[in-house]
Amino acid sequence: MSLDDLNREQKRSLKRMGALNEEGNPTRAPAAARRSKDKRVSPAQYIREVRDEMRKVAWPKWPEIRRFSIIVLVTVVLYTGYVFGLDSLFGVLSGWMYD
Repeated sequence: MSLDDLNREQKRSLKRMGALNEEGNPTRAPAAARRSKDKRVSPAQYIREVRDEMRKVAWPKWPEIRRFSIIVLVTVVLYTGYVFGLDSLFGVLSGWMYD
């Protein structure tokens, strides 16, 4: 994807993030920022950060979970019935053709 494919809002967003300079040309991150070895953390620090991030997650409530589960189950049953019907139909048609 080239910069010509981006719209004005996407270019503004990239400028705010520092990916584009004022002329609209891509910028490169300094070599130090690209190295991940310098930014390693201990396993305990990693677990703390994961726990902190998971607290920010908007977990669904039980009514929402039940509703989505019912929708998924009904959809699976309908598609299973549809595929079974087509399979049966093609089985009967192929039986007529080969008998």
